[in-house]
Amino acid sequence: METEEFDLLVVGGGKAGKSLAMDLAAAGQRVAMVERGMIGGTCINVACIPTKTLVNSARLLALTRRAAEFGITVPGSPAIDLDRLRDRKQDVVGTMVAGQRKSFLASGMELVIGEARFTGPRTVVVTDDAGTRRTLSGTNVVVNTGMVPQVPDIDGLRAADPLTSTSILALAALPESIAILGGGYIGCEFASMLAIMGVKVTIIQRGPALLPREDADVSAAVTAALEADGVSVRLGAAAVSVARNNGTVAVSLADGTTVEAADILVAVGREPVTGALGLEAAGVELSAKGLVTVDEFLRTTAEGVWAAGDVAGSPQFTHASWNDYRILKANLAAGPGTQLRSTRDRLVPYCVFTTPELGRVGFSEEEARATGLEVRVARMPVSAIPRARTVGQLDGLWKAVVERGTDRILGVSLLGHESSEVIAVVQMAMLGGLAYQQLRDAVIAHPTMAEGLQLLFSDAFLEQ
Repeated sequence: METEEFDLLVVGGGKAGKSLAMDLAAAGQRVAMVERGMIGGTCINVACIPTKTLVNSARLLALTRRAAEFGITVPGSPAIDLDRLRDRKQDVVGTMVAGQRKSFLASGMELVIGEARFTGPRTVVVTDDAGTRRTLSGTNVVVNTGMVPQVPDIDGLRAADPLTSTSILALAALPESIAILGGGYIGCEFASMLAIMGVKVTIIQRGPALLPREDADVSAAVTAALEADGVSVRLGAAAVSVARNNGTVAVSLADGTTVEAADILVAVGREPVTGALGLEAAGVELSAKGLVTVDEFLRTTAEGVWAAGDVAGSPQFTHASWNDYRILKANLAAGPGTQLRSTRDRLVPYCVFTTPELGRVGFSEEEARATGLEVRVARMPVSAIPRARTVGQLDGLWKAVVERGTDRILGVSLLGHESSEVIAVVQMAMLGGLAYQQLRDAVIAHPTMAEGLQLLFSDAFLEQ
């Protein structure tokens, strides 16, 4: 079989890989990108875009139910129309996928649909659905295959045909009730959305708290918000077996109790798509968890092979993969003796789209103290922010951590209305090395949620 040679071969069309492929192809390089069929990557098809589209509908539903509070009369009782909801989600996703395909082809890259497997250094064989095979090789190769939902080895779980964060997006009808295994970011987002839509939700969390990366007070505030929407939260509850019988799923817990629901969603994490890639043939090492081993410059253990995004152990966010793309682009263009661009010490924010939503950047209080830093902590209820009053969104807690002595902002955790937007303000202040007083004393437009940062860092809420 003849080997087709390319300047760049990208295996997996995630955010980093597809962006790099389009850029270098448009610049005149010969580029091929192999994708199993999810044009545009996980984010557009089955993650950020469809789920946040549904979250927006759930929030609109919740707000419509409160219409009378805002002086508006809405006839009848607002409810979810699942067919229209699905159609809107598909329209959003379909439009973006079509745009991605058009951009791919316009860039001049060769888009190859099929399963890739490495057969040697920087070389893959791609097999399409019809069984046709092609051998592709690249001067440089980027692995960007991402992750898929993990289903743990719990007795009876696989036989119960559980939903995942991918398959739940295609449901023909909402279940009357659902048990969610896992109280991390994905589990909490779906719990919040489904509860607002009228599903009876139970979260089963093995650990002692939801969102275990967060401080205890922030986690408790998220838990309280979910419970206010009717979610039942079982903490310290390890599932030992699952059985589906007569339309009911029974989850047996280690404490001897049982949770029953009409369906079950597994949200315990994601695992890398590397098992069938044959990376050992390319000289690429994997970690014990199956992640591609990379250095701070995103180089793998094989010459000329790079990796990016989730599969390389980068934070599991599209914006982190986008930053990986920028690093890869700079490093592939670097000449001999040029300092490569690094992933070290980058400041990566994230948002959890529960209702209210959580925006986080930098250290939590617990993380800062664990490093030995002397800190001051600010805590403020969202109800103190004028904008929150005007829009009737009073739930939540804002928290900041400041280094004592230097007044440097170490991090914030913002749980409340539009926190995903406000978090960027703090991120920019941190990148600029601003002392908290400069953010506190800035002229910020009134009345906005970002204005609340001036209150958060004031003497009223920042401990002395």
